[in-house]
Amino acid sequence: MTASPKETHTPALAPPLWRQLQACAQALQAVCEGRNHAQALSQVATPLRPATQALLFEVLRHWETTQAVRDMLVKRGPAAPVNALLCTGLGLLLGTAAMYPAHTLVSQLVEAAKRHPPTRAQAAFINACVRRFLREATSLKAQAMQGLAAQWNFPLWWIQRVQRDYPNDWQTVLHASQQAAPMGLRVNRRKIARDHLQQQWAAQGVLSEAVGEVGLVLHQARPVQAIAGFAQGWCSVQDVAAQLAAPLLLKDLPSPSARPLRVLDACAAPGGKTAHLLEYADVDVWAIDIEEMRCQRIRDNLQRLDLQAHVVCADVMDTAQWWDGGLFDAVLLDAPCTASGIVRRHPDIPLLRRDSDVAALAQTQRRMLDALWPLLAPGGRMLYCTCSVFHEEGQGQIDSFLARNTQAVLRPSPGHLIPGASANATGLLDNALRGHDGFFYAVLERRQTDV
Repeated sequence: MTASPKETHTPALAPPLWRQLQACAQALQAVCEGRNHAQALSQVATPLRPATQALLFEVLRHWETTQAVRDMLVKRGPAAPVNALLCTGLGLLLGTAAMYPAHTLVSQLVEAAKRHPPTRAQAAFINACVRRFLREATSLKAQAMQGLAAQWNFPLWWIQRVQRDYPNDWQTVLHASQQAAPMGLRVNRRKIARDHLQQQWAAQGVLSEAVGEVGLVLHQARPVQAIAGFAQGWCSVQDVAAQLAAPLLLKDLPSPSARPLRVLDACAAPGGKTAHLLEYADVDVWAIDIEEMRCQRIRDNLQRLDLQAHVVCADVMDTAQWWDGGLFDAVLLDAPCTASGIVRRHPDIPLLRRDSDVAALAQTQRRMLDALWPLLAPGGRMLYCTCSVFHEEGQGQIDSFLARNTQAVLRPSPGHLIPGASANATGLLDNALRGHDGFFYAVLERRQTDV
């Protein structure tokens, strides 16, 4: 989570607000064209990036309301650069916490339009739109809020899915998903005790809360380079829900004699769970990912932590390409999914996803389960997980797998963890999860003999 522009830059060094608004609009246009926020922000000059991300996230969290208001202000959709700058201004004015005084924001928005060739001719149009919004804000917002999408700032199909999957908690899921996420870290207990690290941070004025077995959640997020011990491999950034994976897979799993447990981490990049497996126990990990660039991220993360794994660039479902024929004692399948559970950290996801993506990804998940299950030794354990709140990618997927596979037994599992506090996880950790992402976990065991 990035601090607001006021917190990130001192007034003497801060880029002019009009430049920040320009950069935000250009990043927003890239997201509207299908790029994720990380790709969009990578094109922003480094000094502008923290402030631009803060602005962009605020706009994205009010996207559906912004669209509804814009449609009332504009009869015909303007050109993409003009639309992006207008929506940047409207989104920030609609924000729950004003980042800048309205008159400052409007004047700087117009300045941003005048200083950018693709928007220069429409500066007066943008000015007229935002000033009309300010004059009629109460009426325009009331009209916009008649639509369910604008009320919750999610696409209608997304809201309907959550309503169907969580008839009693759908409002909680949607509300929690729109809140900025805290910064969670996993302490590498091979290098330092959590309490010791927490005390060191506290002495430096960095306050945190202990969560789970090895988690610390910062009271205030900060760049990783500014976190004492990060460069030395004492900790890694990881949401507390994601920190459940290693203990769920490995805790109380019998170890074969004369060798460490042989573990497969499928779809392993960027390597957070790979590293946690190695920190948790003495295991022999195979980390597979399909892209070489992503595999290099795994290697880089492991190097910082002084850990080693067999990192292989391959399609994990094409087992003939990479598998040596030896069965695995444990398999972690962190399957590709809609990422609907991590919107708090990636508010661009609802804008980038389509309803049809859910079924397509569910089919990929099914194929992965079927491809990797034969690689699991009898008596072995598979952990299936996704960072999704949609049941089709979680419980529905596992129900279908169990129905067609008599070798599989479902062990006690967290199931769906909805964003925010979840009582379901109380028995799995020393402390209950608090402020976590949305996740799904199912622990499957392969019977010793076929049924």
